[in-house]
Parts: sequence; structure tokens; C-alpha cells
Amino acid sequence: MTDRFVSNFTNRLDAKGRVSIPSSFRAVLAKDGYEGLYVHPALDLAAFDAGGHALRKTIDDILAGFSPFSEEWESLSTALNGTSEVLKVDPEGRIMLSEALRAHTGITDAVTFVGHGHKFQIWEPARFQAHLDAAKAKLRDVKRALSVPPPSGGAAG
Repeated sequence: MTDRFVSNFTNRLDAKGRVSIPSSFRAVLAKDGYEGLYVHPALDLAAFDAGGHALRKTIDDILAGFSPFSEEWESLSTALNGTSEVLKVDPEGRIMLSEALRAHTGITDAVTFVGHGHKFQIWEPARFQAHLDAAKAKLRDVKRALSVPPPSGGAAG
């Protein structure tokens, strides 16, 4: 069993608005030992971040880099803690998404879970596909930039 969230999965919401967390993600959460599922809206994406102790630790580590009396700490804490929720995971591994989370993501009838190592993201499927396409395009640009040989010239010493 791995302790990282990897791959992506799309699941449909049931008639009651619940969605099943992928079994491989549930295994990571069980190993992590967090009660429920910690979630907060992503800062600059129409998705939300989800996880357990590892995600909470990352947030705490980021906040620890700032004075608790600074504007930066206040803004980050408000954005990451002040908008967070702890979702209950039922015995079948399903969660109910709040209206605020659904509104932030545009989720209606299906959800895409996307592994990010220590956390995962939850997306509306078409928005995730557009994000993935843009990420692949950026990666191709980086690959092309890395494959260009450095400029030659200059005097050898």
C-alpha cells in the first residue's frame, strides 16, 4: 500500500448527492489516520484540496514561516483554515459535498479525484480536463526549453 495519492478517477454523485472516494485514496487516508476528510477551496483553481494529517501538516508548515501577527499569516490562515471543512466519510467511503464546495468547483453530477502526492484535488470533470490539457501544454513548453542546447561562443580560458 502506498502513502501517496496518485492517478485520477471520475465518479458520479448518487441520488442523495454523495460520491465515493476512490478505494486507493481511501487506503491512503486510512493509513494517515485522520478522522474524516479535510478540504479547502484551492487558492487559484476551481477545485478543492483534500487530505488528512499530511495536508494539515503542510498548511501548518507554510503558516509557521510567517509571524502569526503578520498580514501574510492572517491572509493564508483565513484562506486555508477559514474556508475549510471536515467532511464525514461514511462506512462505504462516500462523502457529501457542501453547497459552498459545489459552487466553487461547478460540480453537478460527477467528480474527478486527482492525486497530488500528500493531498488530492476534487474537480468538476470538464474543468479538470481543461486544466490537464493546459498543464500538458506547459510541460511540453518546458521540455522544449530544456532540449535547446545552450548558446555557444565565448572565449575558452
